[in-house]
Amino acid sequence: MPETSVELDSERIIQAEQVALDYLLSQQKKTGDFEGEMVWCTMILAQAVIVRTIMGRPYHASEREKIILHFEVTQATDGSWGMHPESPGYIFFTTLAYVALRLLNVAPEDGVTRRARQWLHGQKVGVEGIPTWGKFWLAIIGLYEYEGLNAIPPELFLLPEWLPFHPKRFYCHTRLIYLGLAYISGKRFVATLPQALVADLRRELYLTPYERIPFSRLRHKLAPGDVYVPITPVLRLIYDGLAIFERWHGKKLREKALRVCMDRIEFEQKSTRHQGISPVNGLLNTLALYIENPLHPELEASLAGVEAWRWVDEKEGLRYVGARSNTWDTGFVLQAIAEISNPEFRTVDAMTQAVEFLDRAQMTEETQDYQCYWRDPALGGWCFSDGEHRWPVSDCTAEALSGLIALYENPGYASLPRLPSERLRNGIRFILSRQNADGGFGTYERRRAGKLLELINPSEMFGQCMTELSYIECTASSLGAISHFRIMDPDFEAEKLENAAQRAIGLLKGQQKPDGSWQGFWGINYTYATFHVARALRLAGINANDESLQRAANFLKSHQRADGGWSEHYTSCLEERYIEQPETQVVMTSWALLGLLEVLPPNDPAIQRGFLWLLSKQLPDGSWPMQSVNGVFFGAAMLDYRLYHTYFPVWAITRYNHTIKGV
Repeated sequence: MPETSVELDSERIIQAEQVALDYLLSQQKKTGDFEGEMVWCTMILAQAVIVRTIMGRPYHASEREKIILHFEVTQATDGSWGMHPESPGYIFFTTLAYVALRLLNVAPEDGVTRRARQWLHGQKVGVEGIPTWGKFWLAIIGLYEYEGLNAIPPELFLLPEWLPFHPKRFYCHTRLIYLGLAYISGKRFVATLPQALVADLRRELYLTPYERIPFSRLRHKLAPGDVYVPITPVLRLIYDGLAIFERWHGKKLREKALRVCMDRIEFEQKSTRHQGISPVNGLLNTLALYIENPLHPELEASLAGVEAWRWVDEKEGLRYVGARSNTWDTGFVLQAIAEISNPEFRTVDAMTQAVEFLDRAQMTEETQDYQCYWRDPALGGWCFSDGEHRWPVSDCTAEALSGLIALYENPGYASLPRLPSERLRNGIRFILSRQNADGGFGTYERRRAGKLLELINPSEMFGQCMTELSYIECTASSLGAISHFRIMDPDFEAEKLENAAQRAIGLLKGQQKPDGSWQGFWGINYTYATFHVARALRLAGINANDESLQRAANFLKSHQRADGGWSEHYTSCLEERYIEQPETQVVMTSWALLGLLEVLPPNDPAIQRGFLWLLSKQLPDGSWPMQSVNGVFFGAAMLDYRLYHTYFPVWAITRYNHTIKGV
């Protein structure tokens, strides 16, 4: 694209920073942190309704109204629900939503349920082809027969730990979800629900009379539109063997396996303060405790722990988020505001509260007996959330540390409380504990298995979820924090940190694509990853003239749109190539500008044009409009981090204003 001569008015961008900062600070919570909703789908809400119905703990009338509202506002015009806000309809999500609505006493001919049922009946493969996770949820309420499920027997957790496919080697989310699934399905649990309701739902969901459906032949039948990772021949063979085992397993061995699984479920609930690593895991564990004993001593706390994932407002009702992003959002906000050279008192006060939040959120005690339960050390880390569930992550720790250190480096924030140096060192130790052999960084744990484990990925709807990887973004964030820390504390394990940094740099440079980009895993996609890597390499001391950084800048410039902004579509994640969407995006434009500012002078025409577009989209209150999804996990599940629309534009502007002063 030819670069036209433009000039960004300095007064205009200073004013934009001021009003944007006002809006951003208004989003700070009373607890000192910043958190925007991480929007995903209705799956967790539907599962929560099912679990509470099974347990005889229905929602109050006011909650019920808000839940129904959320299903209504998220239903697509064709009557379906999808994997994410921009997704086509899925049998899985639509079926669970339909069942949840009926359990909430919404009549079958109500508009929302009628449209959903019509959509389901209009699919070539109906509810019979729902993915395995859906088969499971239907089976436990009598709407699918267990012989139609591909078994995940609890005996898998009794296998020798040295086996390369042992569950301890799975990615932690996958491992813990299948722990709950194995226990519940191993008990062959079916809830006692009103028989009239069960009979009605069977008639409503299926076009074939329920008693005539050959469930035993449906184990491998999947709705094509729901499948991201097909069942491989290897996995099919394993499933067929497990189906035989499920018919002939010994009673004593099953009882032993169930006890082992329950012991691990109880540990998980206690060690996470009854929240679980995620709401999906928390709901499964809560249901497992109820099945084990309706008066289980951990049950009430676990039921309350599920509510830690609740999100509610008047516009969109009551739902459950896939994760809470308190620390993640706060770390980025700190870095954005640290760019301001002469902060006002109110800004310093806000940052004081944010630092105090991060002080409280860090893991200052080790998880007891963590090694016995296949956990890695937690001491020194920060979680994605407020830290209550005690599952810290490499890049969340890294962004929290980078935010703190960036503030500490700025004389304008000299009055801020400082975490003791040993606490910061523990944070670095935690980050180092997640570095893989190839120099990259995992998330919750180091990598425990190779790529071949993906051949037995049983999730069907998600990819690359069987084991930890070396993620580009986690590696970049970790490298950035290590580099930041080395400047502040140069005497701490200098040789070890230098080695870790060089290995990370080697991986990042080695993973650069021929077009100059990097492929992301947790954001959309090439724009997101390229911004992260450019920032990390510059923090590590790599000169802006370095070939890899210049290629990165050329990649970003090559995808700048005629209006000056950037716009990457979520299908980039699915097809693994850069795909542009029709509408220019605030978040992608902010990422691109932050990446370019690491490499090019602020008066570069591409940067000037980008900021002109970004400022043109700022609303009178200082915010920017909510647009398309911007996050992703496991390849197919898109997310909308709603606070990204606020602090990344602010960071781009504060970074620009800070940089322009140094020119």
